[in-house]
Order: sequence, then structure tokens, then C-alpha cells
Amino acid sequence: MAGSIYNWVDERVGLTEAIAFARHKRVPAHAQSFWYYWGGISLFLFLVQIFTGILLLVYYRPGAEAFESVRQITYVMHFGWLIRSAHSWSANLFIFSVIVHMFSVYFMKAYRRPREIGWLTGIALLFLGALFGFSGYLLPMDELSYFATKVGLQIPASLPLLGPFTATILRGGPDVSEFTVQRFFALHVVILPLLFLPLLGLHLWLVQKHGNALPPSELAKPEPTRKSIPFFPNFFQKDLAMWLISLNVLALLASVFPWDLGKQADALSPAPAGIHPEWYFMAPFHMLKILGNWLPGASGEVVGILLFTVGLILWVFIPLYDAQNKIGHRGRIAHYFGIFAVTALILTTALGYWGIR
Repeated sequence: MAGSIYNWVDERVGLTEAIAFARHKRVPAHAQSFWYYWGGISLFLFLVQIFTGILLLVYYRPGAEAFESVRQITYVMHFGWLIRSAHSWSANLFIFSVIVHMFSVYFMKAYRRPREIGWLTGIALLFLGALFGFSGYLLPMDELSYFATKVGLQIPASLPLLGPFTATILRGGPDVSEFTVQRFFALHVVILPLLFLPLLGLHLWLVQKHGNALPPSELAKPEPTRKSIPFFPNFFQKDLAMWLISLNVLALLASVFPWDLGKQADALSPAPAGIHPEWYFMAPFHMLKILGNWLPGASGEVVGILLFTVGLILWVFIPLYDAQNKIGHRGRIAHYFGIFAVTALILTTALGYWGIR
């Protein structure tokens, strides 16, 4: 019976061809192979987001009843606190793993020809992932999420020309309210998934098409000395092991450090001390804060946004500058630029948290 079912499915979807492709595909094996697993970890955490998000969607009510519905999920529904904690923790771990994956791709020079589109789609997925986190953060509508969203919306509001208009559209009015929750909910569960899923499919297809890139240290070796392993079952088994480790880390965090629910948001109450955006927005937030103290008026925020935008543009379009698959002058400059970006990101994030202690 199993053979008949397999043959029936194989005739219609081509299982044999897919398995043959997986066995034919090989993955480079070297001292830096560990970084290959972060793409799979990111995919696994996104799948957890989908599963837990669907469960939360059953009970969540956007709008004026947002806080009450989250309170019931957290304290009334059986294991609701665990599902909510898993969703929140996996969101943060997802963004962290995508950032690690991005930097590993960068320093392995995996953005070079013919992988430029894979790099661009990966950057776009990270951007959409940050929007997922920002839009989902407000949905509980507790005190912390309410005021943190107000702080976060100050960044687009400070942009020249279209900034205030964009912030008003996102808020659904002059201030964060139940209309903002409705818009963020639609963005979180409809608009962003419609953009993310096709882009993810394209990104995964490009990874399969071009394979895993070799780091410059391996490219310098003669081709006969380079090692590789079959994707299936060797690398696939290791990838699944990393998924299992990620699941254990997520389960530990969600159960031992459950996600808290604060007091219901009150627009008339003062903002609590130490309000700040999520950690993945802390770097631009602290940069704006520093330049705002150095330069008078709104000029500091404008200069900060311009500097961050220029740096982001240089980062996104690095394949146009460092395009040759060899170690050269441009490759070294790109490497130093990457070290500077990592250092600046970690330093400004750490200083941002240090300043709110």
C-alpha cells in the first residue's frame, strides 16, 4: 500500500526527481560550515511564527478589545501563555538569526556573482521581518507596547517631506489609538505575509539554484582539495539537528521566561521611565538620540536619518562594488566596511540600553 501511495504521488509531483536532486546536490564542508545553518534556523523560527500566530489569531480581537483578548489568552486560555510566549520569543530569535545569517553571508562574500539577487531578497526579508516585529509589538496594547510604538513612530515622523504624512497614515490619526491597532493588525496578518511568502519562495529557490557559496579562504585553495558532503541525507540531518536545538532553546525561553503583559495602555497617563523600541531598532534610535544632543533642533534627527540611510544603501548595494570572485582591493574595503557595520551596530545598541538603566 505504501508503495502504491508513493507511486501515485510520484507520478503527479515528481518525488523521485526531487530526491535525486537532493542527493546530487552537495554542500561545501570546511571550518566555516557552521554559518550555513543559520538560514535554516531562520526558516524554522518563521514556521514557528506561522503556527503560533494562527493559534493566537483564533482568540485575538483587534481594536478596542485588544488588551482584554490578550489578557484572556495569557491568563484564561489553557496554555495560552505558552503559545504567546513562544510567538514572542520566536519573533525575536527569528530577527536575531536573520541578522546573523546576513552577516555570515556578507563575510563569506556570498553576495557576489551570480548571487546578487539572493542577497537583495535576503535584505528585503530582513526588512519585512523587522516590520513584522514592529507591527506585532503594539497588538497587546499594554502600557509598554503603546508607548514604545509612539517612540518608534517618531523615527518615520522625523523624515523630511513625507515623514509626518507617513506616520499619520500608520497611526490612523494624530496619535496611537485603537485605529492604529486595526491597521497594524491588518499589516501584521495580511499585508506583510502576502509580501513575505513569495519573496521567501524566490529566496529559497535562488539558494537551491546557486548552492552554498565558498568563503574567500576556501576559494584560495586548489579545487581538488575542497571538501563537500551530500545535501541529502548528510547536511539535511545536521540541519534538522539545528532545528531541534532551536526548538529546545525556544521552549526553554518561553517556559522559564514567559512573556509579560503589563497594565492596559492609557493615553492620558505619563509614559513610564525607560521606554524604548525593541532591540533591533535600538541602533538607529540611539544614533538619533546622540545626534539630537549634538545638533540643535530637528537637524540632529534629520542628519542621523540621512547617515543611517546612506549606510543602509551602501550595505544593500555592496554587490555592485565588490563583484569579482577574488581577493582584491575592493574585497578588502568591503570586509572592513562589514567590520565597521557590526561594531557600530553592537556598540550603539549596547550604549542605547546602557543609557536607559
